[in-house]
Amino acid sequence: MPIDQKAVLKLILEMLKIDGLSGKEGNIAAFIIRKLRAVGIPAASITTDNANKRSPLGGETGNLICTLPGTIKAPRRLLAAHIDTVPLCAGTQPVVKDGYIVSANPKTGLGGDNRSGAAAILYAATEIVRRKLPHPPLTFFWPVQEEVGLYGARFVDVAALKNPVLCFNWDGSKPEKITIGATGAYVITIRIEGLASHAGVAPEKGVSAIAIASLALAELYREGWHGQVRKGKYSGTSNFGTISGGSAVNVVPESATIVANVRSNDARFREKMVAAYRKAFEKAIRQVKSSTGARGSMTFDADLRYDSFLLKEDAPVVVEAQRVLSALGLKPELRVTNGGLDANWLTAHGLPTVTLGAGQCEVHTVSEKLELASFYKGCEAALRIATRV
Repeated sequence: MPIDQKAVLKLILEMLKIDGLSGKEGNIAAFIIRKLRAVGIPAASITTDNANKRSPLGGETGNLICTLPGTIKAPRRLLAAHIDTVPLCAGTQPVVKDGYIVSANPKTGLGGDNRSGAAAILYAATEIVRRKLPHPPLTFFWPVQEEVGLYGARFVDVAALKNPVLCFNWDGSKPEKITIGATGAYVITIRIEGLASHAGVAPEKGVSAIAIASLALAELYREGWHGQVRKGKYSGTSNFGTISGGSAVNVVPESATIVANVRSNDARFREKMVAAYRKAFEKAIRQVKSSTGARGSMTFDADLRYDSFLLKEDAPVVVEAQRVLSALGLKPELRVTNGGLDANWLTAHGLPTVTLGAGQCEVHTVSEKLELASFYKGCEAALRIATRV
């Protein structure tokens, strides 16, 4: 089913120009609503849920959901693509150059992650209505706050999605890649309480929270729990993300906060990684004490941001994705990623979801670009999936 490349190019350029950082997706959501209404989709078919009110981030708006009754009898299909972008993309100036869209502003990323996916499913929704194409019952889902923890998909009003049977998410690079599984991740927050003291007059009376943190992090690094983690047949990744603490250079730091991330496709190994963090910080707290024997303390919070999943190769949604991509002349490639996707939470909600690509390249960098040939294929795949062609 051919697409109007000039129309989708105009659409993606318009969408890229609209900032939509996580929690600030109001303008891009309003743009999508205007496009849906312009082709005659009734306001009653377009809803915004309260995911932002359930998210720890808050935010301007919840998830955007558009449902269409089917013109043919078939199971409902869901097409999803998140609408938030990372802060690096604020102020992007999209221009077309040598088969790609790039940012003319050298200080910003582009925002193809995930404006490309959001545009692909928006084009499918509007074309179906505009051209009166036959289609099964459809749900179009634009989640918010994906980049900061998949909060939109995590806190979606599942009932508003109307029980789709086949679910597809656009958020990736090459259109022939079908992501059928993804890692799970914990965000670990450790808050250390030490004991303040004058760093020049009586440092021995203090308990340095930063010293405790340093010892723990060094232990984790030394024992192979940082970076690419491999323990026997198990593997994962770990990162010390942020550390902050202290109040003044002449005061023994009484507090420190460390935020870390651990990921693995194996749930039990993720738990072992979390346990290694806890053990290292408990050991460090025992090692640092004042001249009077005082020691620090900590609060340790491990938040499972999303669980891992792996769909079977013969799952109906996987088979359908392969069929559509093959019909486009592509050679489908099944893959598992070490990143989190809205598909993690959709699958956890009982909606097995594959993720497809739409041309993203070098995301989250100032070198980001969008490959137009792949983007067009992604748009065509969305239209074919939505119309069951």
